[in-house]
Amino acid sequence: MLEEGGLLSYAPDEMDLDRKLASFVDKILRGAKPADLPVQQPTKFKLLINLKTAKAIGITVPQSLLLRADEVI
Repeated sequence: MLEEGGLLSYAPDEMDLDRKLASFVDKILRGAKPADLPVQQPTKFKLLINLKTAKAIGITVPQSLLLRADEVI
């Protein structure tokens, strides 16, 4: 949504989620019952900031936040 004009996103890392999904699929294909697999929560998150949107709405993003961002658009 950031590419469409969103200001900020703090969300699970999609690549990490894909790896976990692949692991679950592998276990199921090897005979594990889906009901027996543990529920897992995301552990890696990404902070994305859209400076173009911030400028458009008159917000100055602190340098400390920009340094923590995984991606700045």
